[in-house]
Amino acid sequence: MPDLQRRELLVQGSAALAAIAVLYASRRAYAFPKQVGEEVIPWLDQPTENPDPVGIQKQLVWEDLDSWITPNDKFFSISHFNRPTIDEKTWSMEIGGLVKKPLKLTLADIRARPRQEVVFTVECSGNHGFPFFTGGIGNARWAGTPLAPILEEAGVLEKGIEVVFFGTDTGEVPIRDVKMQQNFARSMSLADAMNPDNLLCYEMNGTALPAANGFPVRLIAPGWYGIANVKWLKRIEVRDTRFMSLLMARDYVTIREEDHNGETVWTETSVGRALIKSAPAKVTRKDSDYTIIGAAWGAPIDRVEVQVDQGPWAPATIDHSEEAEHAWKIWSLDWANPSPGEHMVTSRAVSTTGQIQPAMDDPLIAKKHTYWESNGQVTRRVRV
Repeated sequence: MPDLQRRELLVQGSAALAAIAVLYASRRAYAFPKQVGEEVIPWLDQPTENPDPVGIQKQLVWEDLDSWITPNDKFFSISHFNRPTIDEKTWSMEIGGLVKKPLKLTLADIRARPRQEVVFTVECSGNHGFPFFTGGIGNARWAGTPLAPILEEAGVLEKGIEVVFFGTDTGEVPIRDVKMQQNFARSMSLADAMNPDNLLCYEMNGTALPAANGFPVRLIAPGWYGIANVKWLKRIEVRDTRFMSLLMARDYVTIREEDHNGETVWTETSVGRALIKSAPAKVTRKDSDYTIIGAAWGAPIDRVEVQVDQGPWAPATIDHSEEAEHAWKIWSLDWANPSPGEHMVTSRAVSTTGQIQPAMDDPLIAKKHTYWESNGQVTRRVRV
């Protein structure tokens, strides 16, 4: 707080401090916790039935969003192959490939290293890409040890440019006429892997990683879509070429049409860093007062705007009581005197650099022919 403001508060006395305390408390209370007598108005457009309850588990129910941190027992989980059962006593992880000193680390070895925490909102890049998949997101406090010092200790050779993360989970992958058993694997450049925020993570919200979320150790790469945050880690390997596995080069690839001087060019890009996004979470009613509450994430958020029934965009209030660089921001908008009947509610986030969450008719979305990276504006329907 600047000195001038501090002196003004001293002059104005305890009455001003009390007023500020009341204002701060009300600002914190507009979204969480739920107010006495507050009712959640259910959305009319509920997700369709999940066709893969084994692969996709515990999707976020937006109307139930009532905390900044998503509890472990409500955190979504996705598996592309099997869901391995791992004994921490016999588990170990290798760091090899183009390194001077290959390493083999047990869970105890990793826990003995310097501990670091990050609050990070993880979203699956397919979230909102299917009618049944709208809750592939959660915000947690992850803890582990930084990856970069371990790679430095192993000593990456000059030729090493790519770091591949292999999971314990396996599945049969058909490629043309060949069927092969593969481990889940994703990669990133050496420069990206050396980001000091990246963790070999063994804790989630203060407890050991749940089995469904990567026990005993997973990669946490803040700012990247969920697919890059490899669970059930088994091996980290440094290579001298880009890694073209199923989940890097053939699946989790976004296909778009782009216009180049009047010519349509088709592009294919591997899903990587998260994109700016927001979504309305719920509409609440207390007596005759209505409030729209939601979240925004994927980039440093400057503001969120809300539109009702194709009307003007209105600025939402962002809750700053809980904040972290890589975590979602909770926002709300007082909805004054909505008319009885059905309404459409849309939100859009704007980053600190001016990037705007695209509308569904924006070429970035409209000319995208895959469901990955579905960060278009989310519209929900509600009846009041």
